[in-house]
Formats: sequence, structure tokens, C-alpha cells
Amino acid sequence: MGKNLRKLISYYKPYMGTFLLDMFFAVVASAIALVVPLIVRYITSEVIYLETGARERIVHLGLILIGLVIIQFFSNYYITNVGHVMGAKMEYNMRAEIFSHLQKLSFSFYDDQKTGQLMSRITNDLFEITELLHHGPENIVISLIKIVGAFVILMGISKYLTAAAFILLPFMFLFVFLLNKKMRRAFKANRQKVAEINSRAEDNLSGIRVVKSFANEDIEMEKFREGNDAFLRSKKNSYLYLGLFQSGMTAFILLINIAVIIAGAILISDGLVQIPDFIAFILYINTFTEPIRVIVDFTEQFQNGYTGFERFMEIMNIEPDIKDKEGAVEMSDVKGDIVFDDVSFKYKEGAHRVLRHINLDIEAGSYVALVGSSGGGKTTLCSLIPRFYDVTGGAIRIDGKDIRDIKLKSLRDHIGIVQQDVYLFAGTVIENISYGKPGSTREEIIEAAKLANAHDFIMELPNGYDTDIGQRGIKLSGGQKQRLSIARVFLKNPPILIFDEATSALDNESENIVKESLEKLAKNRTTLVIAHRLSTVRNAERILVLTENGIEESGTHDELMAKNGIYAGLYKWNA
Repeated sequence: MGKNLRKLISYYKPYMGTFLLDMFFAVVASAIALVVPLIVRYITSEVIYLETGARERIVHLGLILIGLVIIQFFSNYYITNVGHVMGAKMEYNMRAEIFSHLQKLSFSFYDDQKTGQLMSRITNDLFEITELLHHGPENIVISLIKIVGAFVILMGISKYLTAAAFILLPFMFLFVFLLNKKMRRAFKANRQKVAEINSRAEDNLSGIRVVKSFANEDIEMEKFREGNDAFLRSKKNSYLYLGLFQSGMTAFILLINIAVIIAGAILISDGLVQIPDFIAFILYINTFTEPIRVIVDFTEQFQNGYTGFERFMEIMNIEPDIKDKEGAVEMSDVKGDIVFDDVSFKYKEGAHRVLRHINLDIEAGSYVALVGSSGGGKTTLCSLIPRFYDVTGGAIRIDGKDIRDIKLKSLRDHIGIVQQDVYLFAGTVIENISYGKPGSTREEIIEAAKLANAHDFIMELPNGYDTDIGQRGIKLSGGQKQRLSIARVFLKNPPILIFDEATSALDNESENIVKESLEKLAKNRTTLVIAHRLSTVRNAERILVLTENGIEESGTHDELMAKNGIYAGLYKWNA
């Protein structure tokens, strides 16, 4: 907890000027709250008994009170407006920081995560941070000043009444201590349940067309109801402790007032306390108990905000397992010669190896196809080249340089990937193509679309290149989406290409168009093609058959067919 608190405090550094002013105005507002009852006591105990000038003195004191109210108004305005904006800016910084951190984490991290859960970390978990970061120090300062100041003044008025007021405090603080840990655990459970609901909702909405095609709305509702019920149970648990806490604190505060009233009545009857002092004491008891009420409210706020911050830090504490090593260099004049030197790979410690001792030399500008049954490691092998995952044994070299010695951005800038499952972002056609090379001119984008055989269908869309294609390009056909993804890679113009079953989900007509685009794109580039339909790679310069045992066969289509081995069997089965 100490480490997290230090990290939380560090977010105040850029706004120290605003923070100190916020604390200054908090002190001013607290001081005024303490001064007003003193003035009231002075008026009721002395001024009203003056034989001359009482009215003038009361008017002067009234003007002073009005002046204090105006000062308090501006102090509270600064605290509420500028102070809250400061908290919002700090939340903004945290959200930007966690989003930036998520961009650095590798595929290994995302393999075990749900999108809805991560969205909850970025949004819901940080909502309460603004209130905590702003009101936390401010409430502590105000409460301490009021409690200490009120105690000093109360002692000056009557030690007997002060003893009566403070006799219950040790029991109240013990009560707070016992419930605080339980509340914290309950509020953390709430956060987790909200994240699970977000994950379920995100999963459902992303796959809504599948849900409707199977008419499984009732099943999805049942799944959501289970998560919602779990969240409700968690909320009930947290509100049980919160209810005990708030009602207990309210009872303690009321008991303090009752103790003061009973003690005051006895002391007045015994002549140990004067009525004006008793009135002033009652006013100060309210000043004393008000910060306790603030602490009650702040406790809930702290539980909400801090548990959100803990979940924020859980992500921030995850170190990227793939990052630039010290001394990593930029790539330049890339030819595209790729060498796998005794490469092995497994996804997690203890898991079975997906790739075992792969040795492979792909010459610059060559066209190599990877084939084999599902689960043989074809996609994994290609994912190692741009370091989506790091090898667990051996090394991969491009133009003789270990890819771990190359800066990640530079490495990936020189590799173009066309996948079977095309991801297009919500937005326009031109925005999606320009993703391949941000800052490109419209003319460059149109040229890339022409090379990808996409220009003609784009011009037939309602607004051409400025047509909104919907979430994940839902308004386009599979072939159209694939051609836009190819246009993206044409725009990027990398020397190394990876086609991951880029045509396997298309109909014959779309496949032929996309295949033509891919062949045009592959010209004079080092190209690796993962093939599902073996007929699409008959013309490859070299075909590699990858199985769980490694690369078992290598050669041209005719050579492999003549061997009548694994490839020949796969080809006949495909046919």
C-alpha cells in the first residue's frame, strides 16, 4: 500500500501550484468556520451587555462576519472549481498513462485478457480518482484544522464539557478501524464485478450478429444476468459494511452531542459553566463533529478511489516482456534476408513447445509458402519475425542482425502483414488506408488503393474515400475489407511481407481479385505466405511443410508432389 500511495502522490507534482493554493483556501475556509462561533460568543457574552456603543459594535461585527462569508465564498469556489479541474487533469494523465502502457504490452499479455475487463480499467476504475485526488488532502487538512482548532477553543471554554465530548472518541476510532479493511475488500470486489459485466457486454455486442443468427438472445441474457446478479451481491455486501459504518458514525456523533448536553445541564445547574459559554460550546461541537462527518463520507470516497487506483497499478506494474534493449538500433537499407537459427518457442513457462529447433534461410526477395495442418505453428513462426512474441531459444536475423538488437518500431515499420481476420477501424475508407502510413497525401492513398484493386469499388461507395464503413468495416464485403487491408500495406511499402491465410475466407471471385493484388504487392519483396488452400501457393519458389516436429519437407510444388509425402497428401486432401 505504501508504494501505491507514493505513486498516487507523485501525480500532484505537475500541479503543485494549484494544489498549494487549494490547500491555502482550504485552511482559510476552515479558519473562518472556527472564527465565526468565537465572534458569536463574544457578542452574546460581552457586547450585548455594554452600556454604550453596543449597537455600533454589533454592526461592525456583522460587517466583519459578512466579509468573512465573502472570503469563504471565494475560497470554496476555488476549492470546488479549480481544485476539481486539477483532479480531472490528474485522472486524464493516469488514463493516458495506462493507455500508453497497454500499447507496449505484447501479445502474450492480451492472450489472457478480455477487452471489456481492460476497458473497465481505463474508464470505470479511474472515475472516482478525480474526487479522491482533489478531496483527499483537502478533507484531511480541513478536518485536522477544525478538530485541533475546535479542541483548543473547547478546552478554553470548559475542560469539563470537553472531557464529556471526547470520552467517546477512542471507541469511535476503534469502530472505524475494524470496519475499514472490510469495506476496502468489498469495494475492490465491486470493481472486479463491474469489469466482468463490461467484458460480458463487450463480448455480446461485438458478436451480436452471431447471437442473432443462432437466435440465442435468451442464452446471452442468462449469461449477463449471472454476472449482474454477482455484481448485485457484491454491492449488497459493500453496502452492508457501508451502512454499518455510516449509521455507526452518525450514532457516535449524536452520542457526543447528547453527552455534551447532559454534562452541560449538570454543570450549569452547579454553576461551573455559564450559559453563553454553553451556547458557544454547542456551536463548536458542531464545528468539531462536522469534519468527522466529512471523514465518514471521505472513507467511502477513499475506498472507491483507492481500489480503482490499485487496479490501475496492477496493470501499470506489468512489465512489457518485449521491449527495446539498451543500444537497439534502427534498420536501414533493408534487403529482407531472414534467417531462423535453431529457433524454439513456447507460449508460457511449463507449456509444450510450439516450435522446436527451426533452422531456415529465406533469401531477400524470395516467395516462400508455409503449409501444414492446423496447430503446426505456421502463424506462430511468422509472429516471431516482427517480435509479437520473442523466441524462447535460438535467434532470428534480418540481413544478418538479430531482431532483438533492432528497435521495435523500426523492425515493424519494415514488415507488412495481411491477415485472414481483417481489422478495420470505425471511420472512413481514407482513414483506414492511411493507417498504413500516417501523414500520407490523398494522392498516395488513392494510388495504393489502385494497386490493391480497391479504387473502383471505393468510388462506387456513397461518399467514395470519405464513406464511413461502420464498426470493423461491417458495411463492406469480405473481399472489399481485404483489399483495403492490402492497400494499407501498399501504402506502407515494406521490404518484408507476411500473408496469413489472407484469402481463405473469401469466395472464388473475391479470392481471384485479392490474389492478383497480393501477387502485385509481393513483387520484389521477401514474402512469407501461410496457405490454407494449397492451390494458391503452387507457384511459390519454395514451399515449407511445418508440423509439430518442425520443417519436415521443403521444395517446389512439383518436387514435393513427386516425393509423395506430407505435402502431396495435404494437396490431394485439399483438392
